[in-house]
Amino acid sequence: MPTLKLTDGRFFEYFDNAIASTSAIVFHHGTPGHASAWSSWLDLAATRGIRAFTYSRAGYGVSDRNEGRTVTSNNDDIRELLDSFGITDFISIGWSGGGPHALATTLMRGNKGAITLAGVGEYGAADLDFLEGMGPENHEEFGEALKGEAAISAWMEANAHPFKDVTGAEVRDSFGGLISDADKAVIKGDFADEMAVTMRKGLAVSFDGWIDDDIAFIQPWGFNLAEIAKPVQIWQGDQDLMVPHAHSYWLEKHIPGAKLNFVPGHGHISLITQYREEILGQAQELLG
Repeated sequence: MPTLKLTDGRFFEYFDNAIASTSAIVFHHGTPGHASAWSSWLDLAATRGIRAFTYSRAGYGVSDRNEGRTVTSNNDDIRELLDSFGITDFISIGWSGGGPHALATTLMRGNKGAITLAGVGEYGAADLDFLEGMGPENHEEFGEALKGEAAISAWMEANAHPFKDVTGAEVRDSFGGLISDADKAVIKGDFADEMAVTMRKGLAVSFDGWIDDDIAFIQPWGFNLAEIAKPVQIWQGDQDLMVPHAHSYWLEKHIPGAKLNFVPGHGHISLITQYREEILGQAQELLG
């Protein structure tokens, strides 16, 4: 994938489907993740004549680390990417850990809305038990993140190396207790291979992106959800063990005018395999 040299000297990995337009969708991957997670979505957007970008957050793939980054500071990288291609208006779609980053872009110039897919809520909120209903691996991981960077870095070294070499045949089992039967049913064949490629590419250089995501998620995001004045669509299944549905109910409650698309019977991963056309249809409406 190509890279953009940012004004601070860092290199930023991205992909553009190259449709001729000054309007675009920006896709934000999950945690851990990589720009390649959205490759088929960019192709599908192209069939609708929609310009679309995906990128690897700082520290993932070959995107240089931006130590100390926050959910909101990620907007600076997005701004440089969009400006370099003359994009004047855009909407964001964020899956899982990409959800908060997509929501943060609603405060940017030119943003026309956001769509979150099983997006995580804000840690420390009085009316959200962040870890309730998550699989045991998330409890362990965030428990280490709360101890600080040294602890979560040590946890990654001890536990995350298998993801750097995971194959399509192994990826389903690698999630352990974080996926439901609904998710297990779709992680197979070409899709499993694509997930494995995304994992390997995202972690090929280091675990820095994953570490920095975890630290960003246990801190305030840097903006108040009540500030969002753009349309927001929230998608969520009830069989999600990575980001339980309480998170989406919480987002709907706190984002003015947000619309919840609740789909019983779906998990964290099955959600994004079945509803791509509907989600892209909403994105196209938001772009206008």
